[in-house]
Amino acid sequence: MRVFFPILLAGSLLAVNQVAAQPVNDDPTGPQPRLPVAPLVIKTASGATYHFTVELPTTAQEQATGEMFRTSIPADQGMLFVWASPQVSEMWMKNCPVPEDMVFIGADGKIVSIAENTVPYSLSTISSGVPVKATLELKGGITAQDDINVGDQVIAKPLSGG
Repeated sequence: MRVFFPILLAGSLLAVNQVAAQPVNDDPTGPQPRLPVAPLVIKTASGATYHFTVELPTTAQEQATGEMFRTSIPADQGMLFVWASPQVSEMWMKNCPVPEDMVFIGADGKIVSIAENTVPYSLSTISSGVPVKATLELKGGITAQDDINVGDQVIAKPLSGG
């Protein structure tokens, strides 16, 4: 998974981000170590509540590497990319060997779009289509399995600036 910094490709993420300019290896050769984590909750419109532990990439390099080269994503884990200000988030799956569900989260914490079961290793752009506050990557298929949909609420301290 990679982040695009003003047209710099980075994993499954291609976003114009406000991270401080610094050299970024946009083509690493292996997975990064586990990053700091935070709890995240998704409350669905039907009243169900799902708990996740998400890694938090904060540096340009961590965001550029994302979940690249990881061969599994546990059902209760993921990675949360929080942007400095809302922006269109565009991702890709370069060097990502497992499908992911990409959940795009608005400034109000509500899910605005979901890309389900993204294609491993694909270089096709996966876009939020509208400005979002964050992008959440989960195990492919988990949003359908748990009936997580557009409009559901995502709650996590990193989303509120805390």
